[in-house]
Amino acid sequence: MDYYNESYSSTGGNPKRRFGGLFSYFIVALIAAFLGGYFSQYFVQKGTPAPAPLAPGGYALPAPVTDPASIVNSSRIVQVATAVGPAVVGISNRARAGGLFTRQRIEEVGTGSGVIFDGLGYIVTNHHVVANAAELVVSVPDGRTARATLVGSDPRTDLAVIKVDLDNLPVAKFGDSGQVNVGEPAIAIGNPGGKEFAGSVTAGIVSGLNRQLTTPEGFAFNLIQTDAAINPGNSGGALLNANGEVIGINSIKIAISGFEGMGFAIPSNQVVQIVDELRSKGKITRPALGVTLSLDIDKEMAKQYNLIVDYGVVIRALPGGPAQRAGLQNNDIVIAFNGKEVRRGVDLQKELFEHKVGDSVEITVVREDKKLVVPVVLGELPQG
Repeated sequence: MDYYNESYSSTGGNPKRRFGGLFSYFIVALIAAFLGGYFSQYFVQKGTPAPAPLAPGGYALPAPVTDPASIVNSSRIVQVATAVGPAVVGISNRARAGGLFTRQRIEEVGTGSGVIFDGLGYIVTNHHVVANAAELVVSVPDGRTARATLVGSDPRTDLAVIKVDLDNLPVAKFGDSGQVNVGEPAIAIGNPGGKEFAGSVTAGIVSGLNRQLTTPEGFAFNLIQTDAAINPGNSGGALLNANGEVIGINSIKIAISGFEGMGFAIPSNQVVQIVDELRSKGKITRPALGVTLSLDIDKEMAKQYNLIVDYGVVIRALPGGPAQRAGLQNNDIVIAFNGKEVRRGVDLQKELFEHKVGDSVEITVVREDKKLVVPVVLGELPQG
C-alpha cells in the first residue's frame, strides 16, 4: 500500500510525499526498521502531564458531552471548531532557491499545520512539515503571521516543536488518547492546500487504534485511524474528540486507488511525551540494545532447523555495542526481555523502550540448543 504525509502540500512537483507500501502488520516491515544499526524509539507512552490552560484571549472549550453520539448534531461540531480552531495554525516551509549563476531567493516549498500547546508560542507539528526549511512562517487564524524558530525535531516519530514570538495565543487542550475508543466521534482541523483552505474542519469517527505503519526508512508508527477527511496540508493539525480535546496529531493517510477514509494520527499521549522532551532538550534520548534483527522465528522455521523454540527473534550484535560487550552473539535468538516473552521483533522493541539509557536488563537467548540469560546495560541511541 502507498502512504503519504498529509501535511506537506508542495507548491511544485509531486505534492504527495509517498511512503513505499509497508503496512507493518507484516513483520518484514519491522525488520527493515532496524537495519540502520540500533533500535530506535518511536513512541514511549508515559503519563500525560496536565495540559496548559488557555492563554489570555483564548477560547473556552464546550461543556463535556454526556452522550458522544450527540456530535452528529452540527451544532456540536461548530462548538468544537470554534473552541479549538483558533489554536490550529498554518505553517509555511520556505527554502532557498537558485543556482550558481542565478540569484538566491527564499520561496515556499510546502505548507502544513500545527497546534499551539503553550501560550508562550510553542507549537507542535510534524517533522516532515518543517524538514530542511530555511525559514518557517506561521499563520495564526486571527490574521497574524510570524517567523518561527525550530526548537527540536524528531524524524523517528515525525514530530517537531517550533516557537513564535506572539502574545495572546489560544492554546489547545490535550486529552488522554489512552481513553479513546473505536467508534467514538473524531474531528480534524487543519489547512489542506495551504492558506486558501485554512481552518478546514472535517468530522468522522475513530476507525481503529494501535495501527502499526512502517516507512521504507525504517520508522515505525503506532497510530489512531480515522475516517475524518485528511488531505495534503492537514499534517500537524489536530484530531479532536467530542469534548474538543486533542487526541492526536494528524500525519498520514493511505493514498491508493480503491481506499478512502483511512487517515492516521499520532496519539496525544505519545505526542505529549515527545514534545515535552523536545522542548526541554531539543532532542530525544533513546536507549539502545546494539543489535540488528535478522528474522522472526516461527513453527515452520523451528522444525526446519531443529530449534528448541518456535518463537523469538534472531539478532546480530553490533561491534562495540552494548549487546556485544555483554556477550550476545550473532544468530542468538532472543526469547525474553527482563522475563517478558519476546515472540517477534515488535515485542523486543516494545520492551526495550519501556526502559532508559543506563538501565540493566536481562536478555534471554537461545544459542544452539541452550537457553542463556545475559545481563546488558543499555546504551544511548546515536542521533540521526
